[in-house]
Amino acid sequence: MSRWRPPAEKSTALITPAGHATLKAELEQLWRVRRPEVVKALAAAAAEGDRSENAEYTYRKKQLGEIDRRVRYLSKRLEALRVVAGPPSDPQAVFFGALVELEDLQTGQTARYRVVGPDETDAALGHISIDSPLARAMLRKRVDDQFEVALPGRNGSFVIVAVSYAG
Repeated sequence: MSRWRPPAEKSTALITPAGHATLKAELEQLWRVRRPEVVKALAAAAAEGDRSENAEYTYRKKQLGEIDRRVRYLSKRLEALRVVAGPPSDPQAVFFGALVELEDLQTGQTARYRVVGPDETDAALGHISIDSPLARAMLRKRVDDQFEVALPGRNGSFVIVAVSYAG
């Protein structure tokens, strides 16, 4: 069986200042705290003798590989990202960083979303990727603009209720 995988889709290399700080903090935590802890535990497990039957050694080796993989990814990704600070030249329209309130025309429910980069999406906080179908459909729209978008399981019709760039 081959290990070949199709290349990942290119994601937008934009990030908010808060998202950039979070990724930098994660990289620092992994490199300065977690990795030294795992290396120390790996050395202790290696000193116990036969490595072929040592579950602790195997676990720590795998854990170190995962940390190194994430460190490599974050190092490359942070170099490629462009931090977008401040509102766009047209703060009345939806662009990167916007906090948007939508009304679903089919159900009448409202929802709030922040359009962020793909590295900082969080459904629980309402942060959606600029690469998502909903965000793509909202781009350049203004208050009271209606739009349709293909959602999983249905086509949705929405109207933009509010757009802001504060906080």
